[in-house]
Amino acid sequence: MVRKAVIPVAGLGTRLLPLTKALPKEMLPILDKPVLQHTIEELVASGIDDIIIVTSARKALIQQHFAPDEDLDMRLRADGKDDLAEALEELASLARITFLYQHGPYGNGTPVLNAARIVGDEPFMVLWADDVFTSAVPRAQQLVAAYERTRAPVLGLMPMEPSESQRYGVPVVEDDLGAGLLRISGIIEKPSPDAAPSAFASIGGYVVTPGIVNELERQLNRHRHNPEGEVYLSHAIHEHAREYPVFGQVIDGTWWDTGNPLGYLRAQFAAALAHPDYGPELRKLAGGSQ
Repeated sequence: MVRKAVIPVAGLGTRLLPLTKALPKEMLPILDKPVLQHTIEELVASGIDDIIIVTSARKALIQQHFAPDEDLDMRLRADGKDDLAEALEELASLARITFLYQHGPYGNGTPVLNAARIVGDEPFMVLWADDVFTSAVPRAQQLVAAYERTRAPVLGLMPMEPSESQRYGVPVVEDDLGAGLLRISGIIEKPSPDAAPSAFASIGGYVVTPGIVNELERQLNRHRHNPEGEVYLSHAIHEHAREYPVFGQVIDGTWWDTGNPLGYLRAQFAAALAHPDYGPELRKLAGGSQ
């Protein structure tokens, strides 16, 4: 079973500078919660509450957010704000979170490999903390269901416009198994529209198996002989898919990439408009400005 998840957060967030110079991009708010909290709540709602966050020394705010704060709790209760105190208590006990400092060469496979040494010989979820999904069934739960059906690595996929292919890894689709489950034989990174092997994009969300971890280890060994090399999760999945089954699950929902300014604004506006209190007022404001 998929019981654990890894969330890498050590990136610099350069697409959102200067906003993210001191504030981690994972702590940017979507309404009253940071993006990372939305991701963790998604995992918990999907039955995964053992979470490893791979971080850096620059991002102490993340640890502070999820840590208990007895002084604040006492102050809130003394002021009669028990509801806020209880909300913060729930936040601190939301999941079993382990913080791990990233170490190793450049590439998004490095934090996965760091955490895999703690996870052990079992499958685990990998989510990026700047992805937000709105869906009837949590994106993580959809990926778990696909893994339980296939017992093989699974990638989260979304349909894409052909003109957008150069922004994503694009899977080579071999077979459509129904209900959005696709068997794939590789991933082509950022192909031109005329070279894209399918109309799907690999977006945040993976079920990683020990076989993928072994391939990441091989990449790391190559890096030791060629320090200019990098360790990427998509490369490991591509190599694994040459010999073993790998699947993609088309996610039923809406994806917001909060790691870039426009994507973040879209996620913020969508959440605000969907809110039962804020939405009607914002629509009034929008109507009055036309």
